[in-house]
Amino acid sequence: MNNIVTLWQRLTAALSGAAIESIALFMVRIALAGMFWLSYETKVVEGTLLTIDPTQYIIFENEFTGLPLSPDIAVPLTVFAEFTLPILLLAGFASRLSAAALAVMALVIQVFVFPTWAHFFGWDLTVLALAAIIISRGPGAIALDKVIALAIGTKSVEA
Repeated sequence: MNNIVTLWQRLTAALSGAAIESIALFMVRIALAGMFWLSYETKVVEGTLLTIDPTQYIIFENEFTGLPLSPDIAVPLTVFAEFTLPILLLAGFASRLSAAALAVMALVIQVFVFPTWAHFFGWDLTVLALAAIIISRGPGAIALDKVIALAIGTKSVEA
């Protein structure tokens, strides 16, 4: 029994280091960014970066009627956020701010677009949990925030 406990202690010590945590935080950033990037891709004309598919205005007007903004404002704002924030997350730049903005988007979607428990437990809670990890722990060592903090010689709040 003592051997099992010792083996368990060694294993948890090896998996508790900063390197493993940074890899895990990088994977969390990829997961959160990917969820919104896939949504962004459905809103633009294929093969373009920011050319909004005109059907998005119709979808926002007819399907997402609970939004407090007109489709003329909501669609470009959504496309810009779903394009920019995942890139910032992947790069690890302004990671906490980007994660917080995506969490706010998820809450807006939950409250105004899909106000159901199924959506909350199926998608929204996952987004909120991933964002909470990034907000609370930061982006980890595999991030521009960390590089910038090291370059200017300060311990960054982000890193």
